[in-house]
Amino acid sequence: MARVLIVDDDPAILEILGAYLRADGHEVREASTGVQARLLLPEVDLAVLDWMLPGVSGLDVAREHRRTHPDFPLLLLSARGEEEDRLRGLDVGADDYVTKPFSPREVVARVRALLRRSGVRDVVGGAGLSVNARTREVTLDGASLTLTRLEFDLLLTLAGHPGMVWTRERLLDRVWGADDPVVERVVDVHLAGLRRKLGEDAARPRFIETVRGVGYRFRDGA
Repeated sequence: MARVLIVDDDPAILEILGAYLRADGHEVREASTGVQARLLLPEVDLAVLDWMLPGVSGLDVAREHRRTHPDFPLLLLSARGEEEDRLRGLDVGADDYVTKPFSPREVVARVRALLRRSGVRDVVGGAGLSVNARTREVTLDGASLTLTRLEFDLLLTLAGHPGMVWTRERLLDRVWGADDPVVERVVDVHLAGLRRKLGEDAARPRFIETVRGVGYRFRDGA
C-alpha cells in the first residue's frame, strides 16, 4: 500500500483514477488545484499531476517539489501529446508522462512501476520497531505488539514520515477522518496508550516525541 495523490481539476478523472488506485490497494488523496497539491505532497509517496491546473500549474508544482525532493516519484498527466511537450514535462522533473485520454489500468501499472523504482516500502520504523502497512503487524525488538486500529493508524502515520511534525488537527483528519465528530484531546489519549505499549519513557522517548504547543513526530533516525 502506498499513499498516492491525484491532482486534476476534472472531477470525473479524480473519481475514476481514485477508484482504480484504491482497488489496487493504495490510499488515495485528491486535489483539484496546484495550491492544494503543494499542501498534500509532503503526506504522500507518489503524485499523479495534471499539467493544466487553475492557478499554479502541475508543471510548476512538479518543478518546485523536485528541487527539495529529488527522489519523489511524479507522474504527469496532460492532453498535450507532442514530443516537445513530453520532453518538457520530463525535463522539469516528472518521472513519467501519460497523455489524455488514457487507460486507468495503464496509469495504475505505471504507478506500480514508479513505486517499485522509488523503493517505497510496506514496512516502516527503525531502532527495533517494525510497522508493516500491508499486514498491519507491529513488532518491537522481535516481539509482536497488539494495537487497536486507531493506535496502529497513528503509529503508521507518524513512522511513515520520520521527522515530520503532525498537529493534532492533521492527525484527526488523517486517522479519524474529517467527518468524524471527535475532539483533539482524543489524539492525546490514544497516543498515551500507544506509548505505553511501546514502553516509551516520557522524558526520553525512543520513538514518538511531543513537540510542545504543536503536536507529535516520529524521531528521525529512530
